[in-house]
Amino acid sequence: MKISSKDISLIAVFSSLYALLVYLFAPISFYALQFRVAGVLRPWIAKRWVLAVGYAIGVVLGNLFSPFAGPYELVFMPAMSFLAGVLGYLIAKKFNHNYFVAGFVIATIISISVSWMLNQLFNLPMLATLPYLFISEQTVCLIGATLFKLIETRFKG
Repeated sequence: MKISSKDISLIAVFSSLYALLVYLFAPISFYALQFRVAGVLRPWIAKRWVLAVGYAIGVVLGNLFSPFAGPYELVFMPAMSFLAGVLGYLIAKKFNHNYFVAGFVIATIISISVSWMLNQLFNLPMLATLPYLFISEQTVCLIGATLFKLIETRFKG
């Protein structure tokens, strides 16, 4: 796959915006009941798979500010974010690059990943954290998908 200079610019913008939003909303971006406002950007991946790269980079940069920064936050979660982004793109592509489909897929994978990570780090039961993470991740992606759909009615690209 070829990556153009436009793609590199989009990756830089996406990763920077994601990391900035994580930093600005740090008090609610971490911990077991996180509400990561930066997640509103995730549905955008439905239109361009390279944004999954920007998402993974943004997760690394944003997680540098995590009180739990370590291998899980800086390696595992970026890898899962990239995987979630690519799968979200591929599945959304089958539905005409639908933002809502991409957001649902990405939020599902991320909520499971974060729940598993919290289990590994703090021995928190997945059945206790997963429902809350699933709801917060889906809510953020639903908001993002709605915003991108509204933007798309006015602008193309």
